[in-house]
Amino acid sequence: MADRLYSLEGKRVYVAGHRGMVGSAIVRRLEQMNCEILTATRADVDLIRQSEVEAWFEVQKPDAVFLAAAKVGGILANNSFPADFLYDNLMIESNIIRSAFDSGVEKLMFLGSSCIYPKLAEQPMREDALLTGPLEPTNEWYAIAKIAGIKLCQAYRKQHGVDYISAMPTNLYGTGDNYNLETSHVLPALVRKVIEAREAGDKEIVMWGTGSPLREFMHADDLADALIFLMERYSDAPHVNVGSGQEVSIKELAELIVEQVGFKGEIVHDTTKPDGTPRKLMDSAQLLGMGWEPKIPMAEGLAKTVREYEEIASRSE
Repeated sequence: MADRLYSLEGKRVYVAGHRGMVGSAIVRRLEQMNCEILTATRADVDLIRQSEVEAWFEVQKPDAVFLAAAKVGGILANNSFPADFLYDNLMIESNIIRSAFDSGVEKLMFLGSSCIYPKLAEQPMREDALLTGPLEPTNEWYAIAKIAGIKLCQAYRKQHGVDYISAMPTNLYGTGDNYNLETSHVLPALVRKVIEAREAGDKEIVMWGTGSPLREFMHADDLADALIFLMERYSDAPHVNVGSGQEVSIKELAELIVEQVGFKGEIVHDTTKPDGTPRKLMDSAQLLGMGWEPKIPMAEGLAKTVREYEEIASRSE
């Protein structure tokens, strides 16, 4: 296992985006450690406003930062609000990274997304595939903002010698996911659709696209564990892929969810809707080679996710 280069023990650790799926998973993981967790709601600090972010850092003075705050969404949301996805994410990351530097933060981790890679990148996608080809058009605005975040961390590292690193998670799901059908990603959207279809006694559910695209999924709790591992054991400019190696087609994913939910109808494909990137699998050899490995199998993670959404749905009735 890679040596520990930095310890979070006894540190003031700011998790930006703590209410999101990834941020809340990081908080749960940090609660197992001896550190002080700092969080801030939008009422406390609007991350898009530079002056508010600077003032917050000046007062709180965190030792370490996990930059998990972002405006996120699926194909429909990215396509519909390109200016929001580009501007908001550029501002959030720029304000936090600059304020972290100004206030003397010891270590910062920026979280990217697998959509930073070219649409037709060689699979599985290695870290060096970045900026080698055109992006997927349906989410290029978000991807460009995330690429800028990686480069900003590298630039501060190069110019100022600070310990800022970046990690690129694969497709995520888990506790605290977004189940809004207009803005969610494919897995939570399918969980909601299938459960609602079961409850309504429907004979079919309609899925976007052919179902042929291949996707890798990782539970957010596994990601959080990997991020803590990297925060303490990695210190270099290149970003690091964080994947699970669990790859399924969207059609297979739907069938797994149908099985977990107990839906008896059939799956119908609306092929007039876009598929998105044909395949997205991360090459996580670097991380795995450092001694970390995922712990939550797909079936176990899906079963937990189905139970969690059923609880959410029952509370809203």
